[in-house]
Amino acid sequence: MKIYADSASDLPKSFFEENDVILFPLRVHIDEEEYDDLITIDPKQVYDEIRGGKHPKTSQASPELFMQKFTELAQSGEEGIYIALSSELSGTHNTAVMVREQVKEEYPDLKLTIIDSKCASLGIGLLIKEAVRLRKAGDPLGQIEEKIRFMAEHMEHLFTVEDLDYLALGGRVSKASAFIGGLLNIKPLLHVEDGKLVPIEKHRGRKKVLKRIVDLMAERGEKLHEQTIAISHADDESIALDLKSAIEEAFNPKAVEIYMIGSVIGAHTGPGTVSVFFLNKLQ
Repeated sequence: MKIYADSASDLPKSFFEENDVILFPLRVHIDEEEYDDLITIDPKQVYDEIRGGKHPKTSQASPELFMQKFTELAQSGEEGIYIALSSELSGTHNTAVMVREQVKEEYPDLKLTIIDSKCASLGIGLLIKEAVRLRKAGDPLGQIEEKIRFMAEHMEHLFTVEDLDYLALGGRVSKASAFIGGLLNIKPLLHVEDGKLVPIEKHRGRKKVLKRIVDLMAERGEKLHEQTIAISHADDESIALDLKSAIEEAFNPKAVEIYMIGSVIGAHTGPGTVSVFFLNKLQ
């Protein structure tokens, strides 16, 4: 069985290579140059460009690559599953569905499940890691799909950004709010609701917002001590380590994994963002 994922899952390139997961890179545009996320540009380069005053743009994964990989799957006779970035945040999922239908016109027996995760960053990453684990255990595609859809439905995303200006550039908050927030050291707390980015609270100062993240985990999470919790950061490992320590002290989870936020998500949130991902319900 083939597993497909896009680079907005914020897993490192080595994960795809070591676990036989096929990568669909989204694209990053800086000035007149176009880059394939994780392939021809890495997150650190993007954050350095942002700090230097650049404003990277992003675009969805290549339809041509979808066509190539889905055709190869059809010709092989294998089954496949693609766990995609939320359709509310990118056209990548919808393009993949369209290409799958085109391939099925020539290969009607194509067995490819495409899941709109309604997640982003390591919210998707945790789904992909579970799919890899289940494949290794020998679970059939139907059972893997059922488990991944359940996890996607119950995946919590909580995050805060260092600078509201980056979200203002992407239209996520007003420029006036960003200006006032900067003056007052206001840190927004956001989550993902039905695949969309939604602000939920504002707090003054980084320490207060991180404490509130841990408090909300206690309110929303189920059996956090049994979970692997993921933290992603935008080139600020120290804040991720602080959050990890607080989570371990509060919940003693099975594991806490830390990765850097990738180029595509980071282009919209900016340096200094930190996010945490966990489940609000276990099967």
